[in-house]
Amino acid sequence: MINRNSAIIIILISSFIVAISQCILKSSANKKHKNIIWEYLNFRVIFGYGLFMLSLSLNVIAYQGIPYKLGPIIASTSYIFIMILSSLILKEKITKRKILGNALILIGIIIFGN
Repeated sequence: MINRNSAIIIILISSFIVAISQCILKSSANKKHKNIIWEYLNFRVIFGYGLFMLSLSLNVIAYQGIPYKLGPIIASTSYIFIMILSSLILKEKITKRKILGNALILIGIIIFGN
């Protein structure tokens, strides 16, 4: 059995991996491909979905140490990671609406995580 603190760290790592995966998938979607098959069968898409699978595996491990209701609350940190990584990797602009949305997510994590 895994302890609670380790499980929380694993879910946070999983959320970060999901954010990386989504940035990779979006960068693939922004590229021009030869045909529709190559839109789905290219390295970025396959690697991005591989990262999703890794994240799911980590979640299975983490749920051994935390209550089920706590998992989605912690996993919602992926939205914060996505905002930061999309700004750094994809050069997307962080708007006031994105900051407000992420602040609401953070408030929800604090309120419902206790």
